[in-house]
Amino acid sequence: MTAVYWILAAVALQRLLELVYAARNTRRLKARGAVEIGANHYPLFILLHGSWLISLAILVPADTQPNWWLIAAFAVFQGLRVWVVATLGPYWTTRIITLPQAPLVRRGPFRWVRHPNYMVVICEIALLPLAFGAVELAVIYSALNLALIAYRIRIEERALAPRRTA
Repeated sequence: MTAVYWILAAVALQRLLELVYAARNTRRLKARGAVEIGANHYPLFILLHGSWLISLAILVPADTQPNWWLIAAFAVFQGLRVWVVATLGPYWTTRIITLPQAPLVRRGPFRWVRHPNYMVVICEIALLPLAFGAVELAVIYSALNLALIAYRIRIEERALAPRRTA
């Protein structure tokens, strides 16, 4: 296997493990009385992220040598992603799940940024294709991702508004 496939396999494995962790947290939160908001757009995220990785696997030639500086930047964002997930702990999911009585998390990266995970994802979606010279994929998926995240943030802000004033 070439570097392209090793890197894509590692990212795919990470995403799958995150989905398992998120599903577990979702089940536990719902058992505590949490509710899901805006579930209708969730499949679009699965489609976007899945097709992003598949597009890279299909359209980037196997012998492409990655730009290791961009791969290193991508790895830094993976560390930031882990920080976000660790900070939210049992409240981290890939869906918009709100537990009305739970306090909002205001530590870790949330001290400085309201939606740090979305900032990480925006950078990841652009960086990985750019690391393989797939500028067109970076532009297309970044545009789609930005539109979807903007929509999601509006939904999430409405869901969290009552807890911000409490």
